[in-house]
Amino acid sequence: MANAFTNLWRLSRAGIVLAQHGVRFVPKGQPVPLALRLARLATLPIALVAAPFNIGRPKERRISGALAALGPSYVKLGQFLATRQDVIGAELASDLTHLQDKMPPFSMGQARRAVEEALGGKLEDHFVEFGPPVAAASIAQVHKAKIRDKNGQLRDVAVKILRPDVEKRFRRDLDSYFFAARLIERFHAPARRLKPVAVVENLARTTELEMDLRLEGAAISEMAENIDADARFRVPSVDWNRTARRVLVTDWIDGIPISDHARLAAQGHDLKALGLVVLRSFLTHAMRDGFFHADMHQGNLFVDAKGNVVAVDFGIMGRLGHKERRFLAEILHGLITRDYHRAAEVHFWAGYVPPHHPVEVFAQALRAIGEPIHGRTADEISMADLLGQLFAYTEVFDMQTRPELILLQKSMVIVEGVARGLDPSLNMWVAAEPVAKEWVEANTGPRGAVRKAGESALTLGRVLADVPDMLAHAERAASSLAEMARGGVRLDAETIDGIAERTARKERTGRVALWVIAASLALLTAKYIGLI
Repeated sequence: MANAFTNLWRLSRAGIVLAQHGVRFVPKGQPVPLALRLARLATLPIALVAAPFNIGRPKERRISGALAALGPSYVKLGQFLATRQDVIGAELASDLTHLQDKMPPFSMGQARRAVEEALGGKLEDHFVEFGPPVAAASIAQVHKAKIRDKNGQLRDVAVKILRPDVEKRFRRDLDSYFFAARLIERFHAPARRLKPVAVVENLARTTELEMDLRLEGAAISEMAENIDADARFRVPSVDWNRTARRVLVTDWIDGIPISDHARLAAQGHDLKALGLVVLRSFLTHAMRDGFFHADMHQGNLFVDAKGNVVAVDFGIMGRLGHKERRFLAEILHGLITRDYHRAAEVHFWAGYVPPHHPVEVFAQALRAIGEPIHGRTADEISMADLLGQLFAYTEVFDMQTRPELILLQKSMVIVEGVARGLDPSLNMWVAAEPVAKEWVEANTGPRGAVRKAGESALTLGRVLADVPDMLAHAERAASSLAEMARGGVRLDAETIDGIAERTARKERTGRVALWVIAASLALLTAKYIGLI
């Protein structure tokens, strides 16, 4: 009960802060649960008093101000909800995409203590120089430092450090999010399809991964292996000797922010080519590798002296299984080639649309989405908007929410914005077609058949390699069972007495069940030795 009151107090405080900033967290046109209507009435006087101060302030500024005032966990909640248009509506999700994860930095003294506790010894044991924070976000902040490499040369590195007590703060606020989600599921039936509790569980898993910087280092390492042979896109290397759960050290990236178009042009970089690199790299990572950077906004992308795009901040990563990758590639390829029936069949193959819906009807819906893009100019076509329309059909066709695909769509919105900023005339479909076509041919055409045959051969080989062990286990089991059949099952006196004592305490149904089991064992034994 005390915990419930604590959560109610925390949520009430959040409601008051949101009201002060004039933020509405229920999508327009959506029915408002009774509890939220009462809460809105309670905060109405606060909203009326604060209204004059919010006049002329853009909505996204109101949201960012409110969430920043509530603390790091609410900033992260806002970023996460920006990926869940199906939950909060398109308008609010769009507003939240403007949310900047910028927080006041913590002190140099706290940073020093964090490094020394994580790595041991003194700060100077690990870094020749250690500068002030250059960026501070909701979970961590970054410092520029210098180390001496194996050859004795000085090298610049980036040191990412978790905020003090951030885990405790997030656990506390997540508890109140779960409390609210359970109330919504219990008292507001229409919201159950959106699975509010599952949404919070997904947020909890995401933040838990973000708060172990060793996992971020592993994500960088995995992507580095995936893109080793790729051109024009790279990631920093990880200094594992100076990395721990609360501290991550990577190469310092000397590059021009990808948002600084004037400086890029002055250095001779081709902005149109960079836009194509950003888009195709993202699609390649998603479809070929099933592992993509899910936060590729302008602040996380740089261009080095060689013209390579370099990504940083791998706290949020997306994964797609083979089924999801085929779904994405086939959908893009089907819409590009106007093969709507094939694109519809993929939805049914993947299990996204229940089988009681006709494939032809769903193909008709896809045609309604895809046809308007043909014949339009490049700058009028948005791949992210099209995917958003596609996911908008989830309720009509009883499709379950797919968090990994919605994260993909959110990432596509960001990447598309970056690419279009570099080249406003970039034709998203022309850029995407070779990536989608390559995946489809490699996985469903003749090349795919050869690859699958090879995988099947490997699987069969592993099974055949295990056959001798399997036969040996089977032989031992058969010998044991034959021995038991010949000699019978022997129980010592103590065991018999124990069984009798427990049986005497059971009711009649328990005794019947015991005898049924005994009879079954006897029948099995008799059958094995050939008596029946």
